[in-house]
Amino acid sequence: MEATRMKKAAILAAVTGVAVAVVPWLLPTGPSAGLDAARFLESGSFAVGAAIVFLGGLLTAMTPCVYPLIPITVSVFGARKAEGRGKALVLTSSYIIGMGVIFSALGVLAAKTGQAFGALLGHPGVVMGLAVFLLVLATSMFGAFELALPSSLQNRLSSVGGAGVAGAFLMGSVSGFLAAPCTGPVLTGLLAFVAKTANTGLGAGLLFIYALGIGVPFFLIGVFTVRLPRGGVWMEWVKSVLGIILVALALSYVKDAFPWAREAVKGLAAQLGSLPGAFIAAGLAGVGVLVGAVHLSFKAGAREFALKGLGVALVVVALLMRGGALDAGPAGALWVKLGWAAPPTVPTFQWHHVMPEKKASFSQEQFEQVLARARSEGRPVMIDFFADWCAACKELDRETYPSPEVIAESGRFLNIKIDATNSEDALDALMERFGVEGLPTVAFISSSGELLEDPRVTGFLEPRPFSEELKKVR
Repeated sequence: MEATRMKKAAILAAVTGVAVAVVPWLLPTGPSAGLDAARFLESGSFAVGAAIVFLGGLLTAMTPCVYPLIPITVSVFGARKAEGRGKALVLTSSYIIGMGVIFSALGVLAAKTGQAFGALLGHPGVVMGLAVFLLVLATSMFGAFELALPSSLQNRLSSVGGAGVAGAFLMGSVSGFLAAPCTGPVLTGLLAFVAKTANTGLGAGLLFIYALGIGVPFFLIGVFTVRLPRGGVWMEWVKSVLGIILVALALSYVKDAFPWAREAVKGLAAQLGSLPGAFIAAGLAGVGVLVGAVHLSFKAGAREFALKGLGVALVVVALLMRGGALDAGPAGALWVKLGWAAPPTVPTFQWHHVMPEKKASFSQEQFEQVLARARSEGRPVMIDFFADWCAACKELDRETYPSPEVIAESGRFLNIKIDATNSEDALDALMERFGVEGLPTVAFISSSGELLEDPRVTGFLEPRPFSEELKKVR
């Protein structure tokens, strides 16, 4: 029996290692900047505009940024007792409505305050609250307790479908917060439209439609997972996998909220490089599974508790390391120092200025000096507004800027990167001046110093169309 279990664990470890190494390279990028619902909404074509908003949400749900929400969905619906299809529909609908309510509230808040959508996740207090919630949910997946509301609340909720409805609504609300950084170009124009009309009801409704688009895959997941068989050791293994993913997700949000943690992961990734980092992470994940991250139990005594804890820690570290390696250069600095790899010889994208610098405040005076210098030299300026919580910003850095055609065309520009991770008055004023409604936004200034309305990039854009946008600037 033990030999059979270890054999299965070894197979799972090998599969996990391969998946950690390969899957991130196969994932698609997010929706590009081509979906503009605001254009139809401004012309009075509300039905078409709403359809584009819904489509934008659906496309966003199919991006890697949203994938971490899947274990939350399955944890709500996939580990329940067998229930009818009708109850499944009620639960999944409650989950999506919870997500929609949060999106509507965040969207109206963003339109009213001018804060970029998703920026709320940059606040350490919000991040820590979400992280604690995810860790609690993870401990439930590991079997520490069963998710349930107090009996008094369950009795009160029994007339409206039971505690499961309220629980699903709560999970959906949390998912709405977690999905905020995944929002892309569809919401950029939409929020600008809501801000101009000052119609909060219309804005809330449109953002609710966007959330419905995101919710379609989760609706399907919720309906079908409640039909899965519940018994057997395999279900405990599945719950352990979901728990590991939730722990890694919680720590990744904490990492992005605190600069020291973010820089530590970036520094490690830069030392290892993308390819070596991927394989090292894969090896760690495989060892973690083999040690007992999945097949052992926290309830089976001190020895198994310690082994499973060690295994979970190894896999979580591997997942965080793998995420960092995605944004690292091909040749790790460590291997270059050791003489095991040659320094990179291919051209790289050059950012002339990153503002504000680490641990510094944004300086409007310094920014104006840089623009004045570019104008005196007759150089056009490219300004990339980004944030560490912004998924599409990372895709631009990873997929678009390293492209040879983009590097070649960007050589005549003065390239500036504006870090909007942390809000401050001077930075907010700059974003308002440049009409930045969402991130990423790439604005251009001509060689004569004129801010251009076209071209302008909002959201992720692939290398070839991005280089075509660069060619428009003179």
